[in-house]
Amino acid sequence: MTVISKTEFAARRGWAKSYVSKLANQDRLVLTEAGKVDLEATEALLAESSDPSKAAVTARHQQDRIQRGVKSQLSPEVEPTSMAAPQPAISPASKLPDFQKARAHREYYLAQLAEAEFHKVQGSQVQLEAVKTGAFNAGRLLRDQLLGMPPQLAPELAAMTDPWEIERRLTDAIRASLEDAERMSTADLITALNNKS
Repeated sequence: MTVISKTEFAARRGWAKSYVSKLANQDRLVLTEAGKVDLEATEALLAESSDPSKAAVTARHQQDRIQRGVKSQLSPEVEPTSMAAPQPAISPASKLPDFQKARAHREYYLAQLAEAEFHKVQGSQVQLEAVKTGAFNAGRLLRDQLLGMPPQLAPELAAMTDPWEIERRLTDAIRASLEDAERMSTADLITALNNKS
């Protein structure tokens, strides 16, 4: 474990002392009890919690520092840190959110949403609420159709004496009710799916 002061850490990275103080206030520095910077743990924490989309900005600022001659003020035995290669993750005492994990989590669910929307457009996926509403309406329609048959058929069936004729008449009436229910429920389901919000 290499321990250096905040001033030395700022000089090593080519940063202003105020920026290092800002990192300390954000708990992005791993400090010892004496207030010194644990170099390896801090660099690992910074690599873990940095925004990868800002890599180009970091590289541009690093190039500006080189042009201003910041590197010439560093001691020759100190090797510059690489901005591209992330350090191995060392878990600090204070747990900070892992930016890369959070971004990956967010991107995963955005991809899931995009895939679901693609399937909806293709017609291979529908809204659950529309299907539930359509199924409920179809079931209610079928129930109403079947419960409406006895009052309509009772007078006609009471006058019949042939069991085969009664069975044929009931079968025809049930088939007609089911076909009507199928047509109506299909139309209701298509209407429900097309009126999605």
